[in-house]
Amino acid sequence: MSPVTTDQLMTIGAFARKSRLSLKALRLYDELGLLRPAAVDEQTGYRQYNDAQIEGARLIGLLRRLEMPLERIGGVLQLSAAEQVEEITRYWREVEGAVAVKRRLVAYLERYLEGRGDVMYQVHTRQVPEQRVLTVSRHMKQPELVPFMMEAAGQLYSALEGTSAKIDSPWFAVFHGVVDADSDGPVEICLPFVGAMEAPARMQVRIEPAHHEAFTTVSLEHTKFPDILEAYDAVHAHIEKEGLEPTGSPREIYFTEPTNLSPTDPFCDVAWPASAMREPVAGTSRA
Repeated sequence: MSPVTTDQLMTIGAFARKSRLSLKALRLYDELGLLRPAAVDEQTGYRQYNDAQIEGARLIGLLRRLEMPLERIGGVLQLSAAEQVEEITRYWREVEGAVAVKRRLVAYLERYLEGRGDVMYQVHTRQVPEQRVLTVSRHMKQPELVPFMMEAAGQLYSALEGTSAKIDSPWFAVFHGVVDADSDGPVEICLPFVGAMEAPARMQVRIEPAHHEAFTTVSLEHTKFPDILEAYDAVHAHIEKEGLEPTGSPREIYFTEPTNLSPTDPFCDVAWPASAMREPVAGTSRA
């Protein structure tokens, strides 16, 4: 690169006008290493820029209008033009996906506040025997949840391969705490098995106690967040209506693969361990 001469430089104010960025933004981008000045006056400390930096400055400004995080913009600036297009397209798909989730959340909130629901869930109860499970747990927030669940389930199945242990029943995810934008669980992914095996690194073998649980079956299309919250609402309402007490953490039990399922096909159960329903005393009836 040829050396920068004084007549090629402009003040930060002039550069701000040409790049259509504010002085505050330029100072911030300098501090973050996104857009360094071409030169800094040794005596005054004034930042100076040149015309060659305008294209990059405008790109930063446009990406900020898309609300792309500054740290992600830093990565975009290191890419070729073709790679930048791919990354921006990828980012916008993520934004549109997040907006779709918020749109569904608004619909859920409307149904919740109006005391109605477009999806009616039948809640049943069952007794679950004691199970030996291979598990992996992690703290994470909502955006990371589905990728973690899929990855962890695959790891558990792979861990059983080549051992004498056999899969006993479908894998399930136990929510030991709330997972949303502010809370991070933890979430435990469990795979029931029979036989003996040593837990690999970062995994654990434990006994899932026998328990009674209320559950409802959810179709593939309604497992998306926040639609699945209505299934949790239905199970929790059933527990309260029957005068039961929750005895464990809620969970999602995935009894099939999504491949080749239609949107309305059953995909998983939302279940909540609860005390067994008490038999009515002779001569009385349950309202």
